[in-house]
Amino acid sequence: MLEKENHVFEKTIVVGIVTQNQDEEKLREYLDELEFLTFTAGGEVVKRFWQKMDKPNPKTFVGTGKLEEIKYYVKDNAITTVIFDDELSPSQQKNINRELGDDCKVLDRTNLILDIFAQRAQTSYARTQVELAQYQYLLPRLTGMWTHLERQRGGIGMRGPGETEIETDRRIVRDRISLLKEKIKTIDKQMAVQRSNRGAMVRVALVGYTNVGKSTLMNAIGKSDVFVENKLFATLDTTVRKTVIRNLPFLLSDTVGFIRKLPTQLVESFKSTLDEVREADLLLHVVDISHPDFEDHITSVNEILKDIKSDDKPTIMVFNKIDAFQSLYFDENDLSVERTARHFTLEDWKHTWMNKMGEDNTLFISATDKLNFEEFREKVYEAVRKIHITRFPYNNFLYPEYKEAHDSES
Repeated sequence: MLEKENHVFEKTIVVGIVTQNQDEEKLREYLDELEFLTFTAGGEVVKRFWQKMDKPNPKTFVGTGKLEEIKYYVKDNAITTVIFDDELSPSQQKNINRELGDDCKVLDRTNLILDIFAQRAQTSYARTQVELAQYQYLLPRLTGMWTHLERQRGGIGMRGPGETEIETDRRIVRDRISLLKEKIKTIDKQMAVQRSNRGAMVRVALVGYTNVGKSTLMNAIGKSDVFVENKLFATLDTTVRKTVIRNLPFLLSDTVGFIRKLPTQLVESFKSTLDEVREADLLLHVVDISHPDFEDHITSVNEILKDIKSDDKPTIMVFNKIDAFQSLYFDENDLSVERTARHFTLEDWKHTWMNKMGEDNTLFISATDKLNFEEFREKVYEAVRKIHITRFPYNNFLYPEYKEAHDSES
């Protein structure tokens, strides 16, 4: 393990493949993200391995020659963890484990994300949701796994049920899954009652890819104290705050960040957390425009919104981190370089597909530096006000100044 600034990092390598559906550039983006996930979990990536294949090897994910190369590198460099970018089947994981030996942990992207969630879960409810997702992931992988885990306790991928349930068999795991589902069902009912008791206020939900600045934005709007960190999934538990803009009150919720290839187990177990999104009247889709893959992030978030049947809600696109945005320099006289989206300035982007969304539905801000923040507050106010008047035309739960302004306009 490596030690930096009093933190111990596990020496890790990451593995991915280039296929017909995933070119080299796309793989590089995914491995960049996987490396950030690994850092978030407590590892340091010292090398990347990748291979071009039509499709993953059903037995060992990568080819036997590549796996042999990985094996020698692991032994020569005392690597403790190997992480694959795609979810491994139980048989693939078993075969790779056998090849690399018991001194090296073999994880996949799903396992890594589940591990980060296990670290980040603060409340009893979040921990229950994560534990359920972990058991659902582990159930088909029980054969041959416990002996491996017994020798490799602790560290990335080993938090949660793997540490304490070494002797567990399928029946006990299934019983535990049933118990956790019942527990979540009970808490869901309690949370549904809580949501119904919040009164006649418009609900606004912050959604977006992980690490785009949702929590920073919530702190800036609602003057709340939500945990912020430059790591993936810094916020796991949904936070709801009563917020007031120009004397108009509404509820603002900060939800868990989305990510590409989000494990289905997590989407399933976190359904009630996502109810804040389902029941919202307005979505603020926050985007890190400084990230080179922000368009892919938008697509991933939209796919998950579609999965939870929330893609038709009124939405304002909030392009955050304009203070960190940088475009690549483009020399129009250099004919050897083709202009791509990476060369677009902010003004260029505003005249692309973003222009079709309309000025009322797009914002360019910096939550950290409060750039264009008054414009942001004004647009959110107008959107909330429009919903409020339509939804609660005779509602008395209005702050006096707002009510007077509303009455004078009527």
